[in-house]
Amino acid sequence: MAFRPKKWTSLGTGLALLGASTLAACGSEDAPAEEDETAVVTEGEEATPATELGEFGEGGEGGEGGEAGLNLDTLPRPFRLAFMTGHVEAGLALYRAGEPAMAAPHLLHPVSETHSTERAGLEELGFDASIFEAVSAALEAGQAAEEIEPQLVAAEENLALVSEKAGGNPIEIVEFLMQTVIDEYGIGVPEDTVTDAGEYQDAYGFAIVAMDQAQRFEGEAGERVRAELEKLIALWPGTPPVPTDNPTAASVVNAQVGLVLLELSGVR
Repeated sequence: MAFRPKKWTSLGTGLALLGASTLAACGSEDAPAEEDETAVVTEGEEATPATELGEFGEGGEGGEGGEAGLNLDTLPRPFRLAFMTGHVEAGLALYRAGEPAMAAPHLLHPVSETHSTERAGLEELGFDASIFEAVSAALEAGQAAEEIEPQLVAAEENLALVSEKAGGNPIEIVEFLMQTVIDEYGIGVPEDTVTDAGEYQDAYGFAIVAMDQAQRFEGEAGERVRAELEKLIALWPGTPPVPTDNPTAASVVNAQVGLVLLELSGVR
């Protein structure tokens, strides 16, 4: 699939991408939340200008299933980290669900040379590749997830530590992740069937990372964002992100992303 670059110019542009007809698919009559002035990000933190966020959009880099292409060379480090973490979250969930073969490609992102661009500059923030190498070795050895749960927890904790040090504006990161969910889910479920399991799984991982970022939002506005993200994550039925015969339609996922973005406007 050819790379089609886009620029995420603003929250308003993101909502326009969804369109009123998409939002209507959820049957929601909620109005955009008024701005909650008590909702803050990190004290003294400023939003990254949209023109500095780099380009990203649909495409196919091959990967584990033809994922949405990203220009990782120009993507800010916090975005690259969120992208890599989304893959890892998908992989860990699959491993714990007893699907090591499905988990393996996702868990290669922190250690494979193929995905080295994602990791550029992360070592100085405390990224420990050896943890992920141990997890990959356990996968290859056929060990069950419960046998190496401490290593899986260590992988999650290491990425959380690196994310904290990487900084970045969580509002912008969540916006980026929501657009990526739309792109990748649309590739994974173009109609009513999962045709690209890798993209279906990646989209789930990005939703999980968005929820992690949303923990930084304060006040009622932050609670509303997290509530909509919970609804989004719940759109992967069964044992997510293991593919199902009855996946949620992409239009419903897109509509729920729209509701997340509407509530996100109250955090600004």
